[in-house]
Amino acid sequence: MRNSRINFKKKEDAHRINGNIRVREVRLVGDNIEQGVYPTSEALRMADELELDLVEISPTADPPVCKIMDYQKFLYQQKKKQKEAKAKSVKVVVKEIRFGPQTDDHDFNFKLKHAKNFLTEGAKVKAYVFFKGRSILFKEQGEVLLLRFATELEDYAKVDQLPQLEGKKMIMMLSPKKVAAPKPASKPKDVSAEESEE
Repeated sequence: MRNSRINFKKKEDAHRINGNIRVREVRLVGDNIEQGVYPTSEALRMADELELDLVEISPTADPPVCKIMDYQKFLYQQKKKQKEAKAKSVKVVVKEIRFGPQTDDHDFNFKLKHAKNFLTEGAKVKAYVFFKGRSILFKEQGEVLLLRFATELEDYAKVDQLPQLEGKKMIMMLSPKKVAAPKPASKPKDVSAEESEE
């Protein structure tokens, strides 16, 4: 007997099913039955005959709306949908690149190369200059360094936040540019062809 097999409420937000539905009558909806208002005992019997579950889908309605379905299959499909939605929602990865206020060219280029790789992979870049002790006096130098960094990366990134001093760090945020689809080259050729004919 199916309704004795699944007769529980797993979570607070889970649906009431089978024997947990304790109202006098319910409104049945669904494809496999004649829709209408039935005594709960009759609805349970119908679900049992179909070897399915009676599931309360709208408890606040008067009478509550129920559907006869395979509850385990329904839960599985819900879980699957949530997984797919989670997979589709893009996780934003933020990579940090740290500079000193007097970073030399070799170190700058090394970090620039890393930033290009991060941005190409779709990660955001948080570039910052860390000022130790009295080096805070060089904050203008730090700003110039970060702006130079942004300029070098303009083909790869757009600036989300211009250099901003936060405590001992001057921070700049960059996010990857969406690669524009290449424009078809045929149109300019057609124009030049027409000009040559003239």
